[in-house]
Amino acid sequence: MTQDHKPPVTGVTTKVSVIVPARNEQASLDRCLRSLVGQEGVPFELLLVDDGSTDRTPEIITSFAGVKECPYLGTNGSLVGIRAFGARSPMPAGWTGKSNAIASVVDKAHGEWLLFTDADTFHEKGSLARALQEADEHGAVLLSYSPQQELGSFPERMLMPVVFSELASRFSPREVSDPASSIAAANGQYMLIRADVYRSIGGHAAVAGDLLEDVALAGLVKEHGGKIHFRNGIGQVRARMYRSASQMVEGWTKNLVLLFPDARSLAWRRAGEFSLMWILLLVAQEMALLHHPALAIWSGLLAVAVWLNFFIRVRKAHSGLLNDLLAVFGLPMFSWLLLRSATAHQHHSVWWKGREYSGFESSLESTASDGTGSSDKSTSAQKSAGRSS
Repeated sequence: MTQDHKPPVTGVTTKVSVIVPARNEQASLDRCLRSLVGQEGVPFELLLVDDGSTDRTPEIITSFAGVKECPYLGTNGSLVGIRAFGARSPMPAGWTGKSNAIASVVDKAHGEWLLFTDADTFHEKGSLARALQEADEHGAVLLSYSPQQELGSFPERMLMPVVFSELASRFSPREVSDPASSIAAANGQYMLIRADVYRSIGGHAAVAGDLLEDVALAGLVKEHGGKIHFRNGIGQVRARMYRSASQMVEGWTKNLVLLFPDARSLAWRRAGEFSLMWILLLVAQEMALLHHPALAIWSGLLAVAVWLNFFIRVRKAHSGLLNDLLAVFGLPMFSWLLLRSATAHQHHSVWWKGREYSGFESSLESTASDGTGSSDKSTSAQKSAGRSS
């Protein structure tokens, strides 16, 4: 698939190339693209990449970039062009699907900046121009937002605030944005990077086998002296990462042990935290029934103290009060998924969107296991038998 709509006005310098890889994203892609084609205030182009989808994703891409006369060009003076491509197939050995999809088209991008964004995102009006301005104000060569999470089902509302509060604690935006700090991170749902910097660090080819390619790219930017600006994306970009419990389990099984190399110990700590709250409440109730008011009050107060400590932590996820209150019931789910992720990676059986990844790890996992502080990764290989094209 290659469709190319030339800009209606020639002589316009493309400021940003927005690259959207998509694999089986029929539920969210149309909304994402509609939010992108309406961006104004900066000349930009859209590069859409179908990554071997088996649903309506190619049809949706065609509706934006495959028609004879694109309905969005000409009505928005900031939109320079829309082009559609297919990812390289067969996928080269040692590459993850997303990195391969992006690498398939990035050399065709004309922009001075590159925005890598996922198909499950929704971009607020004017957010692209504001993001460029924000990067300029902070002197950043890489700006990344952690999108505001849209939560639908009760499992999402319980689990996602827990995960994102832990991420906010592990990857503090203040430390990530501090050039003096060695901590580097980015969220692949929204990464705006200067094109010359991206190419100088080797692009996605340099992180081809990393399941956390966003964090790995951020690490390379910092290693080469580039400044990162990282923050919550409230008011800029939203995303609903998972639309079913099975998607959520598969996605976090792939990622959690890579984000939290101490996954097993963290799982037991969070399970213990959840258990302690309820044990203290049961003790308080029992002491009240046995007419020991002082012990009942102290047990109740300790239970509230444990919960308040959790509640303060989970507020970092900016998920809203109701979801923060529900999140306490997400602690057992989080603990289980941490253990599941650790086990899946230990047995080299990790699946994502119909592809099995074996021997893939992240620079974070390598650093934790070798204790050297180096971000070098071991050689990765993909089971070709488990790969869908």
